[in-house]
Amino acid sequence: MQVDIHWIRTWFAKFNAQYFGGELPTPCFRIGHARTQLGTMSYKRKRSWTCTQYYDFTISLSNYYDQPEHRFQSVLLHEMIHLAIAHSGVKDTSPHGIVFRGMMERLNRDGWDIHVTTATKGMEKAYTGSKNIIRQYLVLALEMTDGRRFLSSVNPKYAATLHRKLPTLKEINRFSWYTTDDRWFENMPRVRSFRGRRVTKEVYDEKVKTMTPFSFPT
Repeated sequence: MQVDIHWIRTWFAKFNAQYFGGELPTPCFRIGHARTQLGTMSYKRKRSWTCTQYYDFTISLSNYYDQPEHRFQSVLLHEMIHLAIAHSGVKDTSPHGIVFRGMMERLNRDGWDIHVTTATKGMEKAYTGSKNIIRQYLVLALEMTDGRRFLSSVNPKYAATLHRKLPTLKEINRFSWYTTDDRWFENMPRVRSFRGRRVTKEVYDEKVKTMTPFSFPT
């Protein structure tokens, strides 16, 4: 499988809450196609007389290889450990020193497969036409006051803006946000405004039942 930005953002938020107390800053996320590094965590540094500040964090994952989801998750956790150390200001003995290894071992006891380095030799190159490519969709489900129902695949960059406007629209009776990898949404445009596909109550209920609820940070 392969991942996309929404997949990274979703799992980062879950892991941040589960393993890091929700204290990690949300970095920029990027998808690359590096052959030798499955993931990287980068940042900018500002030094003063008294301290060093780290900012503009970025986590990148490589889609070059076809990997199971568990491995992508483990790579993401690897980079989140780097982020946690840099954000805290703790000085480790090396890039993968005592602090890093202690956090890595703690997470691996929970079933993850995090390594200091991962050999890429022998890994299968991803085939970009594969049906196993992950396409995560952010879905807005709308129930109107007149009984009509709509499903929209929303561009994540515009979702927060739309979310803030929703309570002001009197014609909307109820709305909910979800994430899904359902290929039913594959041919729908990722909208930036209130547009969607009108569906029957049966289709609406069927799709909502199989999707994962999504909440915006408060």
